[in-house]
Amino acid sequence: MLGLRESLQNYNPDIEIVEWEKHEGMIDVPSRDLPDLLTFCLSMSPRPIWLTHVVNDERQLGNGFCLYLVLHFPGNDFSVTLVAKDIKEDFPSLTLIYPALNWSEREAQDLFGLNAVGHPDPRSLVLHPGWSKEFYPLRKDHKVGKEAKAFKVAPLEFPQAHGEGIFEVPVGPIHAGIIEPGHFRFYTIGEAVLHLEAQLFFTHKGIEKLLEGKSIEEGLRIIERVCGVCTVSHALAYSEAVEKLAAIEVPRQVLLWRTILAELERAYNHVGDIGNMCAGVGFALGNANGSQCKEKLQRLNSDFFGHRFLRGIVVPGGLRSIPSQKDSQAILDRLHELAYDFEEWIPLLLNHDGFRQRAVNTGVLNPVSAIDLGVTGPAARASGIANDWRELHAHLLYPELKVNSMIEHGGDAWSRLVVRVKEARESFRFLKNLLQEGTKGPVYEYENSKLFLEQKLRPWQPAWGCVESPRGTDVIWLMMDDENKIYRCRIRSASYANWPAVPLTVPGNIVPDFPLINKSFELCYSCCDR
Repeated sequence: MLGLRESLQNYNPDIEIVEWEKHEGMIDVPSRDLPDLLTFCLSMSPRPIWLTHVVNDERQLGNGFCLYLVLHFPGNDFSVTLVAKDIKEDFPSLTLIYPALNWSEREAQDLFGLNAVGHPDPRSLVLHPGWSKEFYPLRKDHKVGKEAKAFKVAPLEFPQAHGEGIFEVPVGPIHAGIIEPGHFRFYTIGEAVLHLEAQLFFTHKGIEKLLEGKSIEEGLRIIERVCGVCTVSHALAYSEAVEKLAAIEVPRQVLLWRTILAELERAYNHVGDIGNMCAGVGFALGNANGSQCKEKLQRLNSDFFGHRFLRGIVVPGGLRSIPSQKDSQAILDRLHELAYDFEEWIPLLLNHDGFRQRAVNTGVLNPVSAIDLGVTGPAARASGIANDWRELHAHLLYPELKVNSMIEHGGDAWSRLVVRVKEARESFRFLKNLLQEGTKGPVYEYENSKLFLEQKLRPWQPAWGCVESPRGTDVIWLMMDDENKIYRCRIRSASYANWPAVPLTVPGNIVPDFPLINKSFELCYSCCDR
C-alpha cells in the first residue's frame, strides 16, 4: 500500500512536493489541477478534514495571488498544504466539490477581487451592498483611509418566496439581550419553517487587514481579542504558528499549563452554553445553574490568572506566568468543588421531560451535511463525527490524557447538549490530572519568553496553528515579512466553519424553536465578523 506522499505524487506527477517532514507537508500545484487533486484527496479513507483556506496577495514577491488549502489526514495525523501560485484574476472554484469552501471562496471574491470560476453562489458575503465595486481591502496596494466615505447605504437582498400561505418573518439584525448583530429571515408556511436565510458580517472589523505590519507581540494582543470565547485557543494557535516559524519547541512545563488553560476555557464555556440552552426553552432553573457555575469558573480564572477570559497568559515561546505550587493546589480544590456541584445540578436537565421534548429531534444536522460543510466541534460530534483535534493530532499534553471524541448520533439540539455535558466532565477530569503535576512543578521563568518576542522568524514562509476550542477547531495561518512584521494572518474560527450549517437545521421546525437551535450551536458572531 502506498503512503500518502506516494499516492499524491502518483496521482499527479505535475505537483511539486516542497516540504514533507514530521506532521506536515506542502505541495505546489497548478491552480487548474486543484479540483481533480482535491477530489482525489476527498476520496481517501479516512476522509481528510478542512483546516483552513487562505488567499494571499504575493504579487510583490513575484508569486501573483496565491491560494493555500490546508487539509488534515486523520489516519496519518498528517496535514498537507496545497499551494496554487501565480493566480491572476481567476481560480477554479472548489465549492461544488467541497461545500465547506463556499464562504472562504466568496470572501476571496469580496476582499481580493478574484473570481472563483464556477462558484454556485454569486452573492457577496462580507461586503454588504453600498461598497464600491473596486473596494478590495486585502490587496496589498489598497490604502486604508477614506473608503468609509465612499460607502452608500443600500438595502440587503434576499430571495423572494412565492406561493399561497407563505410568509417571510424577518428577525434582527438587532436582538434582545447582549448578542451581536445577525439577520435571520424565516420563510414559513403555517408554523413550519420552509427555509432560513442568515445574513451576518454586520460588524466585520477588518482584523486581518489590521494585523498587517504588526509585530509578533502586537499581533498577539489583537488575536487574543478576536472574541471572548476563544481567547486562549486563538492565542495558542497563533503562538503555535509563530513557534513553527522560529523552529523551536517549548518545554514540558509550558505544554502542561497551556493544556490546563485550554481546558479551563472549555469548562467555563461548556457549562455556560449548557445554561444558555436552558434559556432557549425557558427553563430558568437550568439557566441559573449554568450561569452560576460559569461565573464561579470565571472568578477562578480571574483570581489565579488575572483575567476572567484568561487573557494575557499565553505568549509565543511560553507563558507570561503560571500559578505557584500552593495556588495550583488551591485551583485543584476549587475545581473539585465545582465538579461536584456540576454533577449535582446536571441531572435536573438530563431528567427533565419538558426539556427533552423540546430538544429531541429539534434542529437536526445530518452527518452527510456536517461532513460536506466541514462542521467542527460539539456540533459535528453530536452528529456522530469523531473529529476532536485533541484526539486527532498529537499536541500539548493531550496524547498523555488519551482524549476520546465524545460523540452522539442524534444530530439534534439534545445531542449537542449531551456532548457538552460529557466534555465538561472530561475537562474536570483532565484538569485534576494536570494540576496534580502542576502542584509539583518547578518555578517558571518568563525571561525566555520575553526574548522570544524579539526573535527573527523565517520570512515569506507560511505556518499555521490549530487548537480545539470550545466551539471546535480554531486555525491561525501566518506569514511574516523580512522585517519580522505580519504580512498575512488568516483567522478561521470554529464559528466561521459552523455558521453555514445552522440554516440547514431549521426547516421543518417552528420559528419559536430557533432560539434553542441557535443556542445549541452557540456560535460566535465576533469570531465570524472578524
